[in-house]
Amino acid sequence: MAVPEPSEWLDRELYSRQLPVLGLPAMQRIREAKVLLSGLQGLGAEVAKNLVLMGVGSLTLHDPHPTCWSDLAAQFFLSEKDLGKSRAEASQKRLAQLNEAVQVFVHTSDITEDLLLKFQVVVLTASKLEEQLTVGALCHKHGVCFLVADTRGLVGQLFCDFGEEFTVHDPTEAEPLTAGIQHITQGSPGILTLRREDKEHSFCDGNLVTFSGIEGMVELNDCSPRPIRVQKDRSLEIGDTSTFSPYLRGGAVTEVKRPETVRHKPLDRALLQPCVVAPSAREVHHAHCLHQAFLALHKFEHLYGRPLQPWDPVDAEIMVTLARDLEPLKGAEEEPLDEALLRTVALSSAGVLSPMAAILGAVAAQEVLKAISKKFMPLDQWLYFDALDCLPEDEELLPNPEDCAPKDWRYDGQIAVFGAGFQETLSHQRYLLVGAGAIGCELLKGFALVGLGAGASGGVTVADMDYIERSNLSRQFLFRPWDIGPKAEVAAAATRDLNPNLEVIAHTQVLDHTTEHIYGDNFFSHVDGVVAAVDSFEARHYLAARCIHYLKPLLEAGTQGTKGSASVFVPHVTEVYKGPISAEASEDAPTLVCTMRYFPGTYEHTLQWARNEFEGLFRLPAEIINRYQHRASTSLADVDLTSLKPVLGVLRVRPQTWQDCVVWALGHWQLRFCDDIIQLLRLFPPDKVREDGTPFWSGPKQCPRPLEFDISQDMHFLYILAAANLYAQMHGLPGSSDQIALRALLKLLLHTDRPHLAPIFTGELAESGPEQSKELQESLEVWSKGPALKPLVFEKDEDSSFHMDFVRAAASLRSQNYGISEPVDYAQSKRIVSQIIPAIATTTAAVAGLLGLELYKVVGRPRPIGAFRHTYLDLAENRFQRSVPSAPAIQKFHHLEWTGWDRLNVPAGQPERTLESLLAHLQEHHGLKVRMLLCDHALLYSAQESPESQAQYLPLRVTELVQQVTGWVPEPGQRVLVLELSCEGEEDNTAFPPLHYELW
Repeated sequence: MAVPEPSEWLDRELYSRQLPVLGLPAMQRIREAKVLLSGLQGLGAEVAKNLVLMGVGSLTLHDPHPTCWSDLAAQFFLSEKDLGKSRAEASQKRLAQLNEAVQVFVHTSDITEDLLLKFQVVVLTASKLEEQLTVGALCHKHGVCFLVADTRGLVGQLFCDFGEEFTVHDPTEAEPLTAGIQHITQGSPGILTLRREDKEHSFCDGNLVTFSGIEGMVELNDCSPRPIRVQKDRSLEIGDTSTFSPYLRGGAVTEVKRPETVRHKPLDRALLQPCVVAPSAREVHHAHCLHQAFLALHKFEHLYGRPLQPWDPVDAEIMVTLARDLEPLKGAEEEPLDEALLRTVALSSAGVLSPMAAILGAVAAQEVLKAISKKFMPLDQWLYFDALDCLPEDEELLPNPEDCAPKDWRYDGQIAVFGAGFQETLSHQRYLLVGAGAIGCELLKGFALVGLGAGASGGVTVADMDYIERSNLSRQFLFRPWDIGPKAEVAAAATRDLNPNLEVIAHTQVLDHTTEHIYGDNFFSHVDGVVAAVDSFEARHYLAARCIHYLKPLLEAGTQGTKGSASVFVPHVTEVYKGPISAEASEDAPTLVCTMRYFPGTYEHTLQWARNEFEGLFRLPAEIINRYQHRASTSLADVDLTSLKPVLGVLRVRPQTWQDCVVWALGHWQLRFCDDIIQLLRLFPPDKVREDGTPFWSGPKQCPRPLEFDISQDMHFLYILAAANLYAQMHGLPGSSDQIALRALLKLLLHTDRPHLAPIFTGELAESGPEQSKELQESLEVWSKGPALKPLVFEKDEDSSFHMDFVRAAASLRSQNYGISEPVDYAQSKRIVSQIIPAIATTTAAVAGLLGLELYKVVGRPRPIGAFRHTYLDLAENRFQRSVPSAPAIQKFHHLEWTGWDRLNVPAGQPERTLESLLAHLQEHHGLKVRMLLCDHALLYSAQESPESQAQYLPLRVTELVQQVTGWVPEPGQRVLVLELSCEGEEDNTAFPPLHYELW
């Protein structure tokens, strides 16, 4: 590649979603890291999978124990064929296939002190307490970061010891604050005034900041970080500037993140004086009880040489007694143990559950990344998680030991918690999963492990119209580098490999209003629930509306970087889905064209301008010329000739050689970054004032300056290289990546007479007269005589195609024109211009696991609202918020009450009722005097119409009326016609439930 990046070791396309989360420095440390993972049951497999997907340098597996039936409930690298084999050795090959850049080894001997010294991080899962204490002490002694992770049925724990002094370079996921500068005074202290759009900033007293792009007071540019004080008017005190040059214009102030030091206790001390992550005193006590429960479980196993038996009341009472006899925790308030909690933990502790492994495995893997990358604050030091709300509230409905006994079946680990009867219920479910991306792949893996729909009458349908791209592979677990084709089909096949008993049907048609003939009444009549793993609010709203229409439960999850959410919506039990209609307007609203073209104020503005430049140079003109080439008539009436000006540039004929393309690129550079700016300043001189006397170039409008081409400047050179190659691609000519040859050619062009570099056609600010239109027509004729041009479609993930290089260089040059500060991180530029949603495998796995827990509740017997949980998590900042959903909002009208889940059901009858009969039925049975009746926004009836008009419609059958008014044709198998009504006496905010006119 031309101007080389400092990260040639990194596959940017593969990690395009992960890079915005972690950044290049963290990714480099991750790629060089060595991790030891001991324990390859379900939890260990989850940790390993996440680390390999995210590109850790090497992972050494340790688990000599043989695979047993209970492992298969959560360990997706193992199958019945691996029973009796070492878990680690049986998992190695499948794990290594996830990422060819990661080395995966197996260690078959004991863990020794010498072995531990080879790793930066050591993780123990499903280990004995004695081993945890021994390995933890050695790791603490030698400065090796140490983690313990474990799940027992519906509870889990995670412990982190990163040593006595662990420095976190970047404590939060948030980007450093940055703001544009309006003015800086000379004084002690100097006062910095921010540009108007940045005045509502979040800077705080004591923040450290640096400066860039300032003209005049250049002494501040790239200075050492300075502390600030925020004034009442939101201006900033920035220290002594009295000896600096006067401020002229431009520049940005940027926060400098401060490193933080973390001090962790070794495991032996942390066991007796645990510091737990919990948001409230009540939750701290709950976590302390779970802490004691795990200690009691270890003590039981040490005394009896075996784990507790599933739902054995005798074993449970012994465990509770052991917990009661434990030494009190130091530093904790004297509160009695919650023995009911301990008893429930004991009874259900023998199980191994896929959702619990996914959640704890995701958090553990994220903590490993924190240890390696020194990015984000680690846990301090214990995290406890329980999902005991998955169990029935009624004790009579709890499983019994006989129902939970092992059966030498792949679901034994799950049966140990919920019983064989519940497993049978799971197997008969029929679910629709929409989206086979990152979350969708994790959910399908979970469905296969829990046996959802794996019975004769069950099944899963997965719908996704997208195709697999290389950038998917770092998060979308079911796909491999050799996989090509639709995501739904590949994911379905991979899921069947995980569980051959599960029937998975793939649909590649989008699920929206256009495909309701496919996903209609018949389809949804064979669906028990819907899971949404989609990446837009519009898609979520549509699926939620379908679930409301068909009264199906909806499970929904989403992620952004290390943040994630998982929600459940159950008919008549919880609220209906009420997410935003679209992403926040402040983020998605298009920038005003005038601002973006002539008065950019932010780097985002220049990136969008550069992205539009790409379209206007390399796609749209080619399409216009090709259309003109193939037209039957030679009329130019519908050809936008002005859009051809830039692509013709300095050339009077089509380019024939690489040198022609370089000449064009150099001429366009001159036009865009010099001549256009000079023209703009002629129209709006630097000293121009408005009618009110204020300077025109003030506030968000920064006065630009023309640039002079400098071959020694990286972005100047990169622009020519990228633009010339793209121009060559469009014209079907060979390009070149030879930097040395290009520099020599540019020097030759720049040192000869340069009239040939002057554009034939003036810039976009100049008026086009008849003569220019005539020249454009002549040029169009010339360009149309050659082969068809190739319109270039912007590809954000093809780093070798020069697409991102062009946009990045153009945005950088535009920013230099306007004195706008630009990020140094390529990944950030790419994320902005490509509208990439940051994503990481750990968050994806966690939210999928959380939905798996809610699935247990939805599939079982009807549950009260208190059983369900909405969850929000932030793995970077160690926040885990779980809450009971709101109940459905009740609306009232006279004697009627309804919620968003309700509808008015009216049978069509045999023979079918008329409109008059329908109106009479609504008044007689529901007390509703209809004022208006609509179908798909089309008016069927209005009480305001004249009696003569009404007389034409009232005798008609309802379906006949709908056909006449809307042209409706019933779909095969359609059971319901949905009508909307407005009634006399309603208030403005009244929204009546839909009328379901039942056809049969």
